Amino acid sequence: MSPGPNRLVVVSNRVPVPSAAGAQAGGLAVALHSLMQQRGGLWFGWSGKVSNSTEIRKVDDDSVQYATVDLTAEEHDRFYSEFSNGTLWPLLHSMPELMTYDRRNAQVYREVNDRFAATVTPLLRPGDMIWVHDYHLLALPSALRARGVSSPIGFFLHIPFPGTDMLSKVPEAAALVRDLLSADLIGFQTENDTRNFAEAAIRLAGAERSGANFLLIAGRRVRIGAFPVGIEPQEFADTAQDAWFGASVERLRRSLAQQSLVLGVDRLDPTKGLLQRLAGFRRLLERSPAWHRRVTLLQIAAESRTDVAAYRDLRQSMEGDAGNINSAFAEPDWTPLRLVARAVPRDTVAGYMREARVGLVTPLRDGMNLVAKEFIAAQDPQDPGVLILSRFAGAAEQLTSSILVNPYDADEMADALDQALSMSLAERQTRWQHGWDAIKDSSAIGWGRTFVAGLLRTTAPKLRHVFAEPAPQLPGRPGSGEIARL
Repeated sequence: MSPGPNRLVVVSNRVPVPSAAGAQAGGLAVALHSLMQQRGGLWFGWSGKVSNSTEIRKVDDDSVQYATVDLTAEEHDRFYSEFSNGTLWPLLHSMPELMTYDRRNAQVYREVNDRFAATVTPLLRPGDMIWVHDYHLLALPSALRARGVSSPIGFFLHIPFPGTDMLSKVPEAAALVRDLLSADLIGFQTENDTRNFAEAAIRLAGAERSGANFLLIAGRRVRIGAFPVGIEPQEFADTAQDAWFGASVERLRRSLAQQSLVLGVDRLDPTKGLLQRLAGFRRLLERSPAWHRRVTLLQIAAESRTDVAAYRDLRQSMEGDAGNINSAFAEPDWTPLRLVARAVPRDTVAGYMREARVGLVTPLRDGMNLVAKEFIAAQDPQDPGVLILSRFAGAAEQLTSSILVNPYDADEMADALDQALSMSLAERQTRWQHGWDAIKDSSAIGWGRTFVAGLLRTTAPKLRHVFAEPAPQLPGRPGSGEIARL
């Protein structure tokens, strides 16, 4: 397909440059690349490298150009490690006990956002649509406007947005909310996140409500809304089915010796509720000896952010708790808990999901959690496993047929495990069908198309002003002729 009239410019912290990422790019990266190929596109952000170079590295891939810049050592420390991951990540996940704050880090965060804006602005063309991603770049919409950029700007937050009182624990919160309001469309994973942002915009930035989906600020209307991220469900289902017959899953199956598999797949991150999950599993073994030798928990927790103390501490605590569980309950021929603190190939994980009787997805707070959707997609419809899902995960708004739990309550987790392991085939099939119906028509690329369509509708007058001939329209649907070409 030839590029459309409005080039899509994506700005994110990290950029999946083909030469560096290749086939390892995730589903969302693939979806965005596909959208940019259709329209022509530029993807700009950090290279992943630390140096004092100011060079802009460019890689062309069909109609998409990737442009990256390095961070200095101070920027990597203060912008990325300290403020983005040490302050904003725990704050936005409503976990202030993990948060650190230093005003110098906040200043460097803003300076990097300004530098990104200054660097990408000369690369823009008339008619571009800009889509900014995630918590690293909350100040970018305002920084772009300060440089005279009038292009439509969309922003999407991939992680949760907390209540105003929680947000206010960081002194820069009000300024960052005002910065975000320079965008034309601001998207979130859930309706709850959208409501939280609207309240913060009103209380901290002086915005006013204008109907259900708009805010008024300084004479401008800003659209807000929920755009839940999806997966490619049928593709993942096919991958899981193929992997289930593979050697890796067969080895796991033999090692289980007829035991029921409970599976957790996460990054090793304090927000994922891993210690609480182990506590719930331990409570099951304490309360229900009948499950001894009949169930095994495999927890895959790929190590991440080893430069952050909280993550290093979490690994030590996980290993300690896992060892305590096994020493208390294991038999010479039965190990109740298996902990793997490294990444496992995606297709192998898909096969493990299909083998599992129970999937444990119990974050303390999560924007969406695509693992929950992948678990549903991976199941055999004739003999499906059961998903136990934290009600504090964004996916809980869609996967209501799962067993929803409070991950802070070890007894409730143990009850859910007992219920899932004892569940009849008919109930498992009914719950799975409801879950599949909730995800089967969504996709990562569909999410991207929906967001871009929303940005086009929101900024249709601005785009018509840019072009001499406006895009064709269907009756009563501003810009719908353009949307149809997505």
